[in-house]
Amino acid sequence: MNYPIRLGGIPPDAYPDYRYEVIFKGYKWDPQVEDSNTVSEYALLMDRETAKNLAGWAEMLSTETVMMERRLLTNLSLAAGLGLPKAIVRALQHIKNVEDTNNIRLMRFDFHPTDTGWMISEVNSDVPGGFAEASILPKIAAPYFNGYRPGQDAGESLYNAFYEKLQKSGRIAFIHATSYSDDRQVMQFLCDYFNARGMDAFPAAPDHVGWVGRKAVCTAKGLEGKLDGVIRFFPCEWFVNLPGSAHWQGYFDTITLSCNHPAAILTQSKRLPLVWDKFEMDIPMWKSLLPETADPRVIAPDAEGWVYKPALGRVGEGISIKEAISEKEAKKIKKAVHRYPKDWVAQRRFNSQPLLAGGRQAFHLCVGVFTVNCACAGFYGRISPYPRIDERAKDIPILIAKE
Repeated sequence: MNYPIRLGGIPPDAYPDYRYEVIFKGYKWDPQVEDSNTVSEYALLMDRETAKNLAGWAEMLSTETVMMERRLLTNLSLAAGLGLPKAIVRALQHIKNVEDTNNIRLMRFDFHPTDTGWMISEVNSDVPGGFAEASILPKIAAPYFNGYRPGQDAGESLYNAFYEKLQKSGRIAFIHATSYSDDRQVMQFLCDYFNARGMDAFPAAPDHVGWVGRKAVCTAKGLEGKLDGVIRFFPCEWFVNLPGSAHWQGYFDTITLSCNHPAAILTQSKRLPLVWDKFEMDIPMWKSLLPETADPRVIAPDAEGWVYKPALGRVGEGISIKEAISEKEAKKIKKAVHRYPKDWVAQRRFNSQPLLAGGRQAFHLCVGVFTVNCACAGFYGRISPYPRIDERAKDIPILIAKE
């Protein structure tokens, strides 16, 4: 299948300066994973019709996702098959209000060009990353490509959503695992973006937040006080690893403006398709764009055309695409699936259609489409020589054809 998208090369003599800008202006603090350079020498050049289609599909998927979350919250017995920690399900039972007026809903849908058309591999429903790559990276790359422009600025979209809710400046805590530099770079970009526009934004650990009458307060030394908003980049299932003194259950029932509310974990699970027929609701976009998904116990261990995925996996980890993993990793995945099948899914493998770069090397592509409150908020790209987009993949700016 032919796609009206292509890879355009950064001029070789300009690439060192481009990479330098990406690292120091684009918050790409991890430009190298082992022996792999993760700053691509290419940009993805996309026609306007493709950009419009991907944005529209992501918006419809977002609407369907919110519908499913609300249905699950009204009947959490349906969530039993999602592979969530029991403590998380118990905390979800105490949610009193997850209305749009109290929360900002952020998602990222990952699209792939295949031999049968665009398909999605997942939704990053809980704590999607890639904001700087969807905000600054296209602006750094755009001067090298006449006739193309950056798309929406994902950071601006999120900021506008907060400002619209608050109608003023406010104190916003950006919650993340502070010991991980790759998480910190995401939060630092957003903190700097919000601060530059008048908010009082600062990074914090999940246990730096306390609760007074269901309202969030910061307890970190020197930053004590009321919070007007919380942006969480700490995966919901990680809460169970925090000490009891962290009082993480407060995130589930706060009336403080939040992004994302922990209820997002319900649709983060890749086992969602195993229960959605029980919802008795129409979700045509999800059913048309996601490959067939099954409980791994009903699929033969070496069945052709299927891959295993961890229910709460991220960054491509644990996906059993044989060309992208070693024999040792393949055996490890099969063993884990056999021992803990309720933590995994089997999914029909789609045939990713690679793009040629300079007529020579082939790259597999993932286009992440952000949505904020179910409206398209920007594009995030990654490419890989393997059909698995994981931590070795390269970040690639996405540029859209001008009028």
